[in-house]
Amino acid sequence: MGWGVIDVTGNRLSHVANGTVTSSSKLSLAERLVELEEGLVSVIAEHGPASAAVETAFVSKDAAAALKLGQARAVALLVPARTGLDVAEYAPNKIKKTVTGSGHADKQQIKMMVETLLARCQTKSEHAADALAVAICHAHYRSAISYVETADARVKRA
Repeated sequence: MGWGVIDVTGNRLSHVANGTVTSSSKLSLAERLVELEEGLVSVIAEHGPASAAVETAFVSKDAAAALKLGQARAVALLVPARTGLDVAEYAPNKIKKTVTGSGHADKQQIKMMVETLLARCQTKSEHAADALAVAICHAHYRSAISYVETADARVKRA
């Protein structure tokens, strides 16, 4: 499971950290989910993010793989929510379009754009690049939502 942390100051994005939480294929599914949980708890404790975002699930032809992905996503949603963070979800095509301009970009295009948008960033894995793309998408849409909410509040005061 990839993870990425960025800093957002105004419209400036900067890379903080990225990586991958892994689990041992020799363990049971329940034990692997615990490994994912422990890894994400550690990332949140170390970096103290202000919010979190997760990619929504996509439909897979392999039902067993889709079910396992759903269980891992549950961990990714639960861990930050338990710490009191707001957790947003974004569709894969929305993330790709936000970062690359194309909703059908491939993994290499995503990695290249993430490393371009976040100066001096070197992604540690394909999964980490995807996670940073989710973070960039989240920053973009949270910024837009904040702008609209501020404008709406001004109109209501007028």
